Amino acid sequence: MDTDRTEAGDMAESFDGASCPGVPTTKEQLAACIDHTVLNPLATKTAIERHCREAVAYGFHAVCVPPQWTAAAADLLRDQPVEVVGLAGFPSGEDSPAIKARQAREAIMAGADEIDMVTDVSAIMEADVERLAGDMKAVYRECHRMRPPVLLKVIIESAALTDEQILFACRTAEQVGIDFVKTSTGLRPEGGATAEAVKLMAESAPNCRIKAAGGIRTAQQALQMLAAGASRIGTSASVQIMENFDNEVGPS
Repeated sequence: MDTDRTEAGDMAESFDGASCPGVPTTKEQLAACIDHTVLNPLATKTAIERHCREAVAYGFHAVCVPPQWTAAAADLLRDQPVEVVGLAGFPSGEDSPAIKARQAREAIMAGADEIDMVTDVSAIMEADVERLAGDMKAVYRECHRMRPPVLLKVIIESAALTDEQILFACRTAEQVGIDFVKTSTGLRPEGGATAEAVKLMAESAPNCRIKAAGGIRTAQQALQMLAAGASRIGTSASVQIMENFDNEVGPS
């Protein structure tokens, strides 16, 4: 989806953005909740083109691609009802807030409609609210100074955190005004999304939406995450989920 954006003098107002209205009952409804993801750094132009064609064919909400392919995905999806997700602080979240803000801006200027940003996980573990909030605010300001504003999803790597740390991260995100809190990159050895973590995140930050990502490879898993409180699913197994939906869930 190609959207012309201009910079606002002040931060633009928050906007709703697309999210699932309850738990889907059809494969088409589920597809509209999915960010179709390919984060392999070795992905080629041919793979990105196929990825974008799949997103259009199946009706996925968005594609999430490596930074070097953001502009190409935006061009391929021009005039299509599929959004492009850019990345900041990926995959470790160790970059400074200023670098993450520049990465977000570069992705937006390349055509990203949304940004998935890995936050400072060590700040979560140390309960350093000033550092964590500063990290989130730097990218939030870059996203929300645009008109229309760019939706921001903050990744907290929930599988590496205790319940108390998840609570702290989500409450900080809500105070900053973050649009979505996302479970994980899917690259941590501790694991990815769980329904228990999604439920805790949704309860901890009722004014944020939740994106579940990491290890979601079946329709049943995706629906479980949405039932627990997620509004968006991130997965590289999107096509597999669609193809197996009828067998797992029943004809839609």
